[in-house]
Amino acid sequence: MRIVTAEEISRLLAYPLLIDALGEAFRGGITVPERHHHTLPQRGTAATLLIMPAWTDVEEGSDESYLGCKLVAIFPDNAAREKPSLSGTYLLMSGTTGVPLAVMDAAALTAWRTGAASALAARHLARADAATLTMVGAGTLAPHLIRAHCAVRPIRRVLLWNRTRRRAIATAFALGAAGIEVEVAENLETAVAEADVVSCATLSTAPLIKGAWLKKGAHLDLVGAFTPKMRETDDTALKRARIYVDTRAALKESGDLAGPLRRKVITRESIRGDLAELCRGKAKGRRKADEITLFKSVGTAIEDLVAAMVVWNAAGGAGA
Repeated sequence: MRIVTAEEISRLLAYPLLIDALGEAFRGGITVPERHHHTLPQRGTAATLLIMPAWTDVEEGSDESYLGCKLVAIFPDNAAREKPSLSGTYLLMSGTTGVPLAVMDAAALTAWRTGAASALAARHLARADAATLTMVGAGTLAPHLIRAHCAVRPIRRVLLWNRTRRRAIATAFALGAAGIEVEVAENLETAVAEADVVSCATLSTAPLIKGAWLKKGAHLDLVGAFTPKMRETDDTALKRARIYVDTRAALKESGDLAGPLRRKVITRESIRGDLAELCRGKAKGRRKADEITLFKSVGTAIEDLVAAMVVWNAAGGAGA
């Protein structure tokens, strides 16, 4: 059994390849049972344990089949301890024999597949000429979301806002060293108002993005708020936008949607489609240049399995 580190994952993956693979997977061929979602009480903010299995459907005449499961823990207070908030392990197995093939760094896989899923949605929802990206949050996901969006849209200007300016400067510097010029934004409202694409990846429990700030034609990508008690945007944004999700699980797992649904700010009919429906052509994406679109993701085991399969094959598969 092979052990694949975060460094190897970053060396083997590329966003165009992973985004294309995700698009193909969402068109069909992978089974995903409901994931286990457990709250772990802590002295500070509660932690979350996720267990996420998935497997490829068996195709006649093919010997290639995979089974995978991610075990991940999210501890929001780890930032104060100078430790990552997300850590875990991904186990990839043969879908034919059940034999373990590889153990992979789950945090790295999660970061890559999350960026790829947002970019896949942006292919359908963001304006084709989107040139300015505002990234809200400067955590682990920020560099991935920036690079992923830049892979699918002609982004020429990147703004980065974070509650802690020091963290934003450090992230901007690291991206600059990698060849992506980033401006640290002083004012969140101004940064959002100037953006064609706004990507938000925070652990906020209160709305950060106000719908009134969004300009016509903007695309809002919401990645945080993965529990009902978390929130990244306000009701106005939901009312102004055509809303899409990665999967329908977002309707009950994310505070950005669960609360507004309960209060009848929006209805289930307000959700125009999910990634599978967009990729299969069953849901229409952006229709007009001036409409506002919103994509809410909470993550799905499809994305983890696809990322692990791409890594495994890039590493040489069974011959590695």
